[in-house]
Amino acid sequence: MSFEYAIIVKSKTRLESLIERFNTKAQAKFYIERLGGNFDEYEIEDEIFKNSLNSLQTQLSKVIKNKTIDRQYVSSYIFSKKNIIIVIGQDGLVANTAKYSDNLPIIAVNPDIERYDGILLPFNTMNFIQGVENVLTNKFNSKIMSFAEAKLNDGQRLLAFNDLFIGASSHVSARYKISFKNKTEQHSSSGIIISTSAGSTGWLSSIFNMAYGVTNMFEKNLTLKQPKLKEKDLLFAVREPFKSIRTQTEMTAGIIRNNTLTIESFMPNNGIIFSDGIEKDFLNFNSGSIATIGIAKETANIVMNNAIQQSV
Repeated sequence: MSFEYAIIVKSKTRLESLIERFNTKAQAKFYIERLGGNFDEYEIEDEIFKNSLNSLQTQLSKVIKNKTIDRQYVSSYIFSKKNIIIVIGQDGLVANTAKYSDNLPIIAVNPDIERYDGILLPFNTMNFIQGVENVLTNKFNSKIMSFAEAKLNDGQRLLAFNDLFIGASSHVSARYKISFKNKTEQHSSSGIIISTSAGSTGWLSSIFNMAYGVTNMFEKNLTLKQPKLKEKDLLFAVREPFKSIRTQTEMTAGIIRNNTLTIESFMPNNGIIFSDGIEKDFLNFNSGSIATIGIAKETANIVMNNAIQQSV
């Protein structure tokens, strides 16, 4: 395949978002410092990101034509088969972009290795250009990653790179019927998280941290063990299930492997399904809606850093 254009995907920095909120940098600084915050941290973070973005754009321009789009436009942007996608930002930006990438190669760049873990960011601004050249010469290695899929009984569907949330859009209990492996329960809970293997170090990990933290109050010296999911595994976890005359709590977690999870909404309004932490990317999930959760046919194509692979 011949690639002709690189699309750089970025997010606004926290400082840029503050300036949008307060109109000027001076007003944003006044607000943060009046509350006792450290505005210098926002400025330093913003400067590092902009220097990284400028370095990336400068290097890339010597190799391939490119343009930059903001995260908010990714869901409506139509990528071409002749595009390479370069994501520069935090791990979550990779997840948000991958759903719309149509399996194009994604080169994920960590702009600030002192701040971001970069689990999904194998490159930085010092070495990403080698990844670009490998893609252009079709000599790249990549990891094909699966999406979770929520499909409603009216035909609507939603993909997730990291995780799906199913529950209420406000801080009230979600009411639903859950069916898995020939068992069925009615639930009242704070919702359900369904995580992919890629997302198991994200939102799902916080659920494990909470569960172990509470349990350690009563059972000392427990070792936190998180599951190692296979590529096409999904793990669901029910948040804060409540037991009552009408609701049960036996089905609180499980691994979806070569099967599906079915959830029927009992919520007259405010039921919702969203993916990868983006609440604007959602399906309504109200009474009458039935969601089937499984692995989607679509995949993401994440370019790997060959130098790291060879050193392992």
